[in-house]
Amino acid sequence: MIRISPKAKSHFCLELDSIAPDKSISHRSAMFALLCDKPSIVRNYLQAGDTISTLNIAKSLGLGVESRLDSSGLSVMKLTPPKKFIEPNCVLDCGNAGTAMRLYIGLLAGLAGSEKMPKESNVDSSDSSEKGGFYCVLSGDRYLCARPMNRVILPLRSIGASIFSRCGGLAPLSIIAKKLEGFSYTSQIASAQVKSAMILSALHAKSPSVYIEPTLTRAHTETMLAGMNAPIKVESLAKADSCDFDSAGSSPKNLSGRKIYISPLSRALEPLDFVVPADPSSAFYFALTAAITPNSEVLLKNVALNPTRIEAYKVLEKMGAKIRYENVKTQYEEVGDIYVASGTLSSVKVEENIAWLIDELPALSIAMALANGVSEVKNAKELRVKESDRIKAVLQNLSALGVGYEEREDGYIIYGGGFFSDNKKGDFGKSGQGGQKNIPQIKSFGDHRIAMSFAIAGLITPLQIDDESCMNISFPNFLEILSQVAEIQIAK
Repeated sequence: MIRISPKAKSHFCLELDSIAPDKSISHRSAMFALLCDKPSIVRNYLQAGDTISTLNIAKSLGLGVESRLDSSGLSVMKLTPPKKFIEPNCVLDCGNAGTAMRLYIGLLAGLAGSEKMPKESNVDSSDSSEKGGFYCVLSGDRYLCARPMNRVILPLRSIGASIFSRCGGLAPLSIIAKKLEGFSYTSQIASAQVKSAMILSALHAKSPSVYIEPTLTRAHTETMLAGMNAPIKVESLAKADSCDFDSAGSSPKNLSGRKIYISPLSRALEPLDFVVPADPSSAFYFALTAAITPNSEVLLKNVALNPTRIEAYKVLEKMGAKIRYENVKTQYEEVGDIYVASGTLSSVKVEENIAWLIDELPALSIAMALANGVSEVKNAKELRVKESDRIKAVLQNLSALGVGYEEREDGYIIYGGGFFSDNKKGDFGKSGQGGQKNIPQIKSFGDHRIAMSFAIAGLITPLQIDDESCMNISFPNFLEILSQVAEIQIAK
């Protein structure tokens, strides 16, 4: 348990160059390095629970990993791909990482089409004409094993994947690698994880594939693979114009839905050689910190600026925070600095581009609670199947801070005006009836995003969080940075 409270001197001016490296990019760099034939060099890989799980699984499949620090103290990893994949002799533990599990499902399900498949395996393929029989089991912690996997499993089964689950789509999962059929698939869910799993399965399929997403989701997979010379082409659904990624892998500017064409690999991917930028989702906690603290500002250094990752900053700016982007450059994706300064916050309605800010909505709920007016989030049912039911988690904890709300199946309404105000509209829990009597007790629900979002609320009012350990899943030095602007005590 941890107690967080405001410092006596609340305003600040910070420059932060130690924000956690990007989790999405770190996951993918470890996985994609497996598909190269030369070593990749990845600097600043995120050393956190989720991404370490992904790296350990890649090592179990044969990836060689050598780590060192360069002269500036930056971590450097040399990722050497295997000549042949190793069939693991143990369960592949994804920990709490939904991204790891869902992307590995796609990669492993179609791996029989790879030239790196071992000729012999402990389990025979159902089709003797194929390489295959490569057997894996994916599992995770109790939270991950309660999250739905059918959104990935079912479309993969429709093209020949052999995947067995518990309780109709829950982990642990057993996978026997097959050579899958090419596909033309229109996504029913705006999910970058589903998209990525299908793209990875298509890289070793029997024939070319097409993935159609009516709503654009995070584009890291197609951007990075294109930068590694994968046979991938993207077409905008809005204008039916080609927007191929160039060899530099820069992010396309057209942000409408897309049709993605993937051909089977005819050669290994080009190796990676880059620095993982700071994670915009992790940086957003400190953007929020500056936005809600009067006369404060922060400069967030070397942050990934993929257009599908900075929507929350656009919302915060719309609410009244002062935000600008500086020193923008490209390395596979756009990277730059984000300047954020406080401003008078007003209410906002969030109902578009939800897939681009699904991880930041809990933090935005803090801004909404402190803003003037009534804010609303719609079309965000996906929040209910994240690491926790984030709709219920957000509203229960806002109630503990005396904030009125209305719950919806796909979102919520938040009555702003501050914590423990006299605003009695909406629903309240026992501690949400106006004036504050005791230190609010915040439940993390084992969800790193919930824990860190409400830790920022501690800059406004003292509170206690029941479990801070989950923060290590994505942002191990979060509390260290937060201690620059808040008082932090380990509560007994």
